[in-house]
Amino acid sequence: MYWQGRLALPSPDAELENQIKAIRQSDKDFGYRRICGRLREYGIMVNHKKVQRLVQKLSLQVKSFTHKSRKYNSYKGMVGRIAPNRLHRRFDTCIAHQKITTDTTEFKYYEIDAKGNILTRKAYLDPFLDLFNREIISFSITKRPSSQGIMSALERAITVTNACPYRRTFHSDQGWAYQMKNYVHRLKEERIFQSMSRKGTCLDNSVMENFFGLLKQEMYYGRTYHSFEELERAIRRYIEYYNKHRIKAKLGWLSPVNYRLRYAAA
Repeated sequence: MYWQGRLALPSPDAELENQIKAIRQSDKDFGYRRICGRLREYGIMVNHKKVQRLVQKLSLQVKSFTHKSRKYNSYKGMVGRIAPNRLHRRFDTCIAHQKITTDTTEFKYYEIDAKGNILTRKAYLDPFLDLFNREIISFSITKRPSSQGIMSALERAITVTNACPYRRTFHSDQGWAYQMKNYVHRLKEERIFQSMSRKGTCLDNSVMENFFGLLKQEMYYGRTYHSFEELERAIRRYIEYYNKHRIKAKLGWLSPVNYRLRYAAA
């Protein structure tokens, strides 16, 4: 009779469970750590182990589809200037817009021609990321790897970072586009240091690789896109979500934009 009475009592964590459900409804890829961070943002101080237990009880574990595919490789040999590695994996900085990193990644989408055949198409994303707060400050999405797409994203990144009081460093791998004369010359015009990863060493640009992993895990793998426009809209929506809403433990459980705004107001 004692245990029957105990089971009949309302759950003491009912309100907390409702908060967790609401967070997961708005952010479907939040695991228990980010849920805990968001709860603390709301002023609810709770241990992450308790949040983990409640997430398991409510069957809200993240089950994003994982997939490995051939990684896009923009390296075409030495076709221009190879810059030294100036960052040496020193990715952190307390100065906004001082250190910027970039890379290119590939996506696939599918179209049906007039005969009903399924055609595989490709799209390419060229983002520029600020190492201060991991914010994507500019990007371009194109149907083929092109210097025009990279240069347009570069121009936007230069404009955004112009107010930096220190000399800027733009880091990349040794991809063909980053060796081209127009890219190198544009950086020199703005007195921006150019930095490159060592050949075949992806860890030299691990922050950008991590962003690509998050991006594809949360909006690409396990989904099929049927046009370039559909894929482009999904990428743009995700980057806006990542910048403004996706909180990070490294940023004190703030999103990149909120971290930058709080830092500027301090």
